[in-house]
Amino acid sequence: MEFIDRIKERVKDDFKKIVLPESNDVRVLEAASTIKKEAFANIILIGKESEIGSLAKDNNIDINGVTIIDPLTFSDSEKLINDYYELRKHKGISLEQARDTILNDYVYFANMLVKDGYADGIVSGACHSSADTLRPALQIIKTSKDTKVASAFFLMVVPNCEYGSNGVFVYSDCGMIQNPSSEELVEIGMMSAKTFKLLVEEEPNVAFLSHSTFGSSKCSDVDKVVKAVEMARKEYPDINLDGELQFDAAVVPLVAKSKAPNSSVAGKANVLIFPDLDAGNIGYKITERLAKAKAYGPVTQGLAKPVNDLSRGCNANDIVGVVAITALQAMNSK
Repeated sequence: MEFIDRIKERVKDDFKKIVLPESNDVRVLEAASTIKKEAFANIILIGKESEIGSLAKDNNIDINGVTIIDPLTFSDSEKLINDYYELRKHKGISLEQARDTILNDYVYFANMLVKDGYADGIVSGACHSSADTLRPALQIIKTSKDTKVASAFFLMVVPNCEYGSNGVFVYSDCGMIQNPSSEELVEIGMMSAKTFKLLVEEEPNVAFLSHSTFGSSKCSDVDKVVKAVEMARKEYPDINLDGELQFDAAVVPLVAKSKAPNSSVAGKANVLIFPDLDAGNIGYKITERLAKAKAYGPVTQGLAKPVNDLSRGCNANDIVGVVAITALQAMNSK
């Protein structure tokens, strides 16, 4: 059984309602159809039923039994509008502006469905930028009470790989924080460790990555990572973490013996914390394309309810996988 299939099995006994607001995208309809057949979550599509039905029919996609909500006819749209207005009136929006947003922007509508308890999570981004997917979530869902900063990770599943957890890794932050401070790196590392344990059900070994291993290079970029590791050890002594480590020292046992022989993480890291968004984004795409890895995400962590992004280059199976992850997050959200 493949890794993502194991996650599907774990969520089957607790059907969560996951919203897919991009109903004008064929890949989204294909994903909704697959999820309906595999029966591990309830899908809500947002839009006009006639338009969605026509697109599905034209592409020979069976979406019978998938829930469709049209904001213009939904019985509780006025409640969502008023609740959104109360959330954002301090920013100067009018009630009419709130109405226009909720009725016409399906991503905002989806976030209000989750905020008000009509659904459990959202997957979007097939045809929206990360900013357009995550901005409504940060405004409406917001971060959880025990989280200082939200971030985004990719679940990487590398075929025929002896490193990490049989080829499974969490890469963070690859989708949200451009240039995290030392303090933010600590939070990213802590959340990513929890995420790994939730998804993989194994102990995390967290490597804070750099172009330097234990002082082999000296510069402010390295200092930022060194400081983060020192802070993380003090704040989270129960998490197995180390750094600064180069990628090869973090994941390859033979290199670790040479570069970091006394490290409890080097050579067996399965959670990789990148020093900035450029490194994280480039790293996951190299892994995906050259190692032919499955890359699920960017998945958010630290929000009060799960709202997850997609790469605009995703396929229907990628969407199915992120929905499974979102359902598992929803099961474990407080």
